[in-house]
Amino acid sequence: MGRILRTAASLVLVAALVPATQAAAAPQAGVPQQPTDLVTGLSLPWATSFLPDGQSALLTERNSFRVSRVSLDGTRTTVGTVPNSVTTNGEGGLMGVAVSPTWNGTSDQAVYLFHTSNDDGRTENRIVRMDFDGTTLSNRTVIVAGIRSNTFHNGGQLKFGPDGFLYAGTGDAQDTSTAQNKDSVNGKILRFTTSGDPAPGNPFGTLVYSLGHRNPQGLAWDADGRMWSAELGDTQYDELNLIVSGHNYGWPTCQGTCNTPGMDNPKRTWTTAEASPSSLAIVDGAAYVAALRGQRLWRVELNGENAGATQAYFTNTFGRLRSIVQIPGANAIWISTSNTNGDKLLKSVIQ
Repeated sequence: MGRILRTAASLVLVAALVPATQAAAAPQAGVPQQPTDLVTGLSLPWATSFLPDGQSALLTERNSFRVSRVSLDGTRTTVGTVPNSVTTNGEGGLMGVAVSPTWNGTSDQAVYLFHTSNDDGRTENRIVRMDFDGTTLSNRTVIVAGIRSNTFHNGGQLKFGPDGFLYAGTGDAQDTSTAQNKDSVNGKILRFTTSGDPAPGNPFGTLVYSLGHRNPQGLAWDADGRMWSAELGDTQYDELNLIVSGHNYGWPTCQGTCNTPGMDNPKRTWTTAEASPSSLAIVDGAAYVAALRGQRLWRVELNGENAGATQAYFTNTFGRLRSIVQIPGANAIWISTSNTNGDKLLKSVIQ
């Protein structure tokens, strides 16, 4: 989110407006245990995507444009950088990464990345495909261009959904008008094929899957295939949304809950001081939300289409938390910090 100054008085007012239900009792199970260091010496690690065998993952670093392969024991090897990457002197740079679900290093080497780039002298956010043979990245190809960039509000998350299509969260690029404009790919969640074409069944026949977003950065699916998104708000509320094809999530008309026809309300909100949610993972029926400004990990029980008991962990212990991903086949998560210097990749077992 942008660097917005908030007075102490405004924060008190916002806190007073948060529904009492947000202070639900702590869950009795699914508690994330004290994390241990897995990798140290990182610089703004932004996203992590596991290879299909679940034994290692690719990790991006935002400002260095570096991609590393990290094994379950914490061994890290640099596999390359993403060409034509640039920073925005804010929140842009090398962001999301998604490894092909059928990657094997030979017949399928595809890895997808979301980054700010300067192809043809034009700086914007693009989604690219690269080859990864297990040790080295190569052969960058742009598959989605024309995503506006700005200092802040770049979105950047990239995930494969259970339907096999790619999903990306795009920010409004500090132009609120883009979020409600169906012809703009900004302020949206996009759904597309591995060639960059609109996925079959998209609601408007374009890349757009849902609209009315400010800066969605957390994307995940529950066991029943429902899609959830964590989104950075403006001066009042951050959001956890249940995403439905073609639905409108309100920005800039709504921030948090409102009563505007045709706009969906969030399932959970936080004040911006409590959260600034950067990433999302769903493990055993609960959403785990990494918070930047809030410097904590939120756990939200999911009850069908509703959000239930909510509890914070590790508050002010590790600083700003950026990425969160489940270790495949395990009740454990990796969490990265985002403190500019001396960042870490942490492991927490969920019991």
